[in-house]
Order: sequence, then C-alpha cells, then structure tokens
Amino acid sequence: MAFALWCFPGSAGMFGFALGVSNIGDTLPRQVYALLSGLNAATVGIIAVAATQLSERCITDPVTRAIVAASAGAGMLYKALWYFPVLMVLAGLTTVTWDILGGKNAARRLTHTSTRWKKRVQSSISGRGARRRGEVVQNQDPENPRVAQNMEIPPSDPRPPPQAIVLPDAAFGLVARNVTSSKDSTSLKTRPQTPPIVPVEEPSPVESITTQPESSTLYTVPFRLGMVIIVAFFTSFITFLVLRGNLSSPPLELQLFTNMYLAGTIIFGGGPVVIPLLREYTVAEGWVSSRDFLLGLAVIQAFPGPNFNFAVYLAALTSRHTKSPAIVTAILGYVGIFTPGMTLTTAMISIYTIVRKYRFVTSLLRGVNAGAVGLVWTAVYRLWEIGYLTPETTSGVSLGKEPWWVVCAMTAFVGNKWFHIPAAVSILVGGIMGLIWYGVTK
Repeated sequence: MAFALWCFPGSAGMFGFALGVSNIGDTLPRQVYALLSGLNAATVGIIAVAATQLSERCITDPVTRAIVAASAGAGMLYKALWYFPVLMVLAGLTTVTWDILGGKNAARRLTHTSTRWKKRVQSSISGRGARRRGEVVQNQDPENPRVAQNMEIPPSDPRPPPQAIVLPDAAFGLVARNVTSSKDSTSLKTRPQTPPIVPVEEPSPVESITTQPESSTLYTVPFRLGMVIIVAFFTSFITFLVLRGNLSSPPLELQLFTNMYLAGTIIFGGGPVVIPLLREYTVAEGWVSSRDFLLGLAVIQAFPGPNFNFAVYLAALTSRHTKSPAIVTAILGYVGIFTPGMTLTTAMISIYTIVRKYRFVTSLLRGVNAGAVGLVWTAVYRLWEIGYLTPETTSGVSLGKEPWWVVCAMTAFVGNKWFHIPAAVSILVGGIMGLIWYGVTK
C-alpha cells in the first residue's frame, strides 16, 4: 500500500504526459525549444545538488573519495550496457582490498616511511646550515676561553633542593611528587587525584558498520524463502536475456521489458543514476527521440515519487513503434523497472541480518555505493552535453555553448542547495529564464 501511494501518482501523471507528447509534431516553435532548454539546464542543476548530497554522505575516507572521482571519470569516457555494473563491482572489490586484504595497512606503512625520510632530509639540511653558519658544538663548550669570557654564571639558589614525597593514590597506586615546603605537601595530600585521560580510537568505516547492535525486530520472511526468491529472480533475469539474444526478431514489447528489467537490476541506489542508462535503453534504440526524452526528464523532477517513474513515460512513447496500446507498454515498463528492486529487497530482508556480520559484505557494499554515487556525476555530465535544444539540433548540444544556460543551471543549484527552494520551483524558474532568453535574443 505504501509503495502504491508513493509511486502511483507520479507514474499516472507521467503516463498522461506521454499521451500528450505523442501527439506533438516533429517541429516546434522556437520559444518552445527555449523553454525546454531552460528546463533542462535547471534539471542539470538539481541533479548536481543530488550528486553533491550523495557524495557528502558516502565519502567516509580517502578510498571512497577516490572511488567516487574514478567512477565519475570512467563513466564519462565510455558507455555500454554492461559498463556501469562492471564499474560498481570494481568499486566494491577496491574497498574489500583496502579494508580487509591489507591495502590500508600498506598505505599506512608507506606514509610512515615517507614521513621518516622527510625528517631525515630536514635534519640533514638543518645540520648543513648550522655548519655553514659556524654554529658548531665546540663553540658552546664552557672550557673554551672565548666562550668562558662571555658566559655569565647565574647565582646559586640558597634554597634546598626539592624532595620527592611519595603519596598514596587510591586509584593508581603510589605517585611521586616534588614539593618544596610543608605547606605545599599538605595541599598536595589533600588535592583530589584526577585519573588520566585515555584516548579512544575512532573505529574505521567497516568496523562501525559491523559493530552495530543487532536489531530486535523479527522479520516475517524466512531465510529459505529469501534464498528461493533470489534464485527465482536471477533465473528469470537470465531467461529474458537469453530469449532476447537468441530470437531472430524478438517483439519490441519483449525488448522493452528486458531493457527495463536490466536497468532495474543493475542500478544500485536508483535516483539520477538510472537516467543515462534509460537514455541508452530507449533513445539509442530509436524508440524515443532525444527531444521527447529531455522534455520528460524536466517534468519528472517536478512530479512526486521516484525517478523510476520516468520508465513509464518512455515505455508509453515506445508504443508508437508497436501495435500495442500505450497503456500496455507503460505497464511493461512499470513492472520491468520496479520488479527487481522490490524482489531483491524482500529477499535481502531475510538474509541481511546474517550476512551483515561479515566484513566482506559491508566493505563490498560501501564500495558499490561509492561507485554508484560517482555515476550520478556521470549523469550530470551527459545531460549537460545534450541539454541545449534548437530547431536545427533536436538531439541536443552542450549547455556550455550558451552562457545563459550555465546561469540557469547555477541558479537552480544555488536555490535548491543553499536556499532550500523546492526542485519543482527551481525547474519552473529555469523554464521562465529560457523564455526570457528567447524574448531578449529573438
């Protein structure tokens, strides 16, 4: 019920919007392209806010920071259906190597060795400087007549040297104190003893995960049932991929469902990560135009619910290339994109309380999460490169070709990030700025 209330309003709205877009002609007035460009620029700013927030949450140490940067860069350099899952798996193996297989200890030893060499070099340099200035040890010898002439002997202290008094300490045994008078010794005896402060080392990210107290919640999904669900899911996943690959001319409905099923399976964390993947699975296939994709992308940011509802919009537009009605392809897209996450989440409820005890699992998930966050920055880059629409370039060009769109993206980012303006309002402001640009330039 909660899932339906969360997803249904946005998916129904996107389906209705797809029906309207499917009736739009191939050529639009120039002011509409200006409006769409402003909406796209604001959308890029909103997704950049999401990327920033996710990065702040997942970066816990230098290795996760490096994974986010490397994943973002690698995602910008190449694109393929299998590429994103491979990047996330490599990110997970990186944290496992760092946390468990000795990578962290090797880095510490390397840092320690580098520090020792720096100290040796600094001491060598300071020693050479001292010899050049003539500040040698023999010039400080008091037996040297030149030094003895300039030395002043301080007057001797007539008071007796302090005596060591051993006082009992209730918590830590006998403690030796130096006192100079009976008054001081009396005050010292009556002074309360303060126990020493013992520094506490902060746990590592993996240790903090594995040492969390076990939840007392009793889950209703048995372990065996969870394993059966996982096996059944991956069996169906492989079956759909094999059918699509082996059929000479697979139906477009099967191809659509398989693409959405694959996208829902390999995307870890959802959110903006799914956007460039859906573009590869629909626009690159020739089912949806780049213009209609960007139009739906701008609108989905203002709709309630998850970004996965975008699949309903794209699937409904795909019906123009099939004999099936739009409602059928929309349902196929909805079921295909949401089924993997719901199935795996239900199955993981039964086994996560068991596997979370193993450092390997928690370390692997930490790296996969960091890799997914890096791919959000990839989404920001790819959308930036296709956000500017004109009648001559309906497939989109870079927003950087017109400085005004950079201002639109910056306005949306600053407004949402620092002034907490809702995303829908920020995107609407971007559309208005696009119309202003058209009125000024045209």
